[in-house]
Amino acid sequence: MQELLHSFWQKKLSLDVKTGCILIGIFCFPRFLLVLHANQTSSYQFIGLVMTIYAITPFLFLNKAGRKHIGLQLPQNYNWLMLALIIGVSFSLLLYVVGILLYNDSYQNWYVYIGKSYNIQEGMPADQKLIMFFIIAITGMLFSPIGEEFLFRGLIHESFAASLGDQKASIIDSLAFAITHISHFGLVFINNQWDFYLLPCILWVAGMYFISRLFFYCKTKTQSILGAVLCHSGFNLGMTYAIFYLL
Repeated sequence: MQELLHSFWQKKLSLDVKTGCILIGIFCFPRFLLVLHANQTSSYQFIGLVMTIYAITPFLFLNKAGRKHIGLQLPQNYNWLMLALIIGVSFSLLLYVVGILLYNDSYQNWYVYIGKSYNIQEGMPADQKLIMFFIIAITGMLFSPIGEEFLFRGLIHESFAASLGDQKASIIDSLAFAITHISHFGLVFINNQWDFYLLPCILWVAGMYFISRLFFYCKTKTQSILGAVLCHSGFNLGMTYAIFYLL
């Protein structure tokens, strides 16, 4: 797989299991700590930088053929682009229903805890709330879907797929994605102290794993990373809507 790398990297790296594990360690662990720090300090400016680094990484390592190989190309099935968006929204609303049925509006509900970071003021005028919703929704539909899909369903996935095949690679990149999201919910900072919600965390990680598999499925159906990006964007849109208007 060296021929997919920029000439600078061809004698230094290979798209294989070892490289995939290194990429997970380099990109997931620091991001995990940064999100925990952001949850504690309510300062999220570095998260956008992390997503930008995720997005440019395939361009730093892969040549044109390599980028095409991981799905950075025009879709082959445009009909699936809208379906990918709908799948993402639908799954996010399913997670909302599960959270409400099990945990109501407590902080054990993943969307309630994540929504805390949005700082939505009670009694906020409807027009201001709508503007805030659009800003957060558009940001959420761009930064993390592009960054995370380019990295997880792109570079990390293909590093494992070269040796293990697509399905096993999808399991690994989905697990890495899901476990990384424990920093968003599971390990929580409430009332100036840390806590760990074991069962809600397991359910949240399971949800993140299954939506990751759907991201990959949409990538395969469109033959483009854009399918995964749009499914991810749809998920973030549905989650943001649920937090703003359903909780």
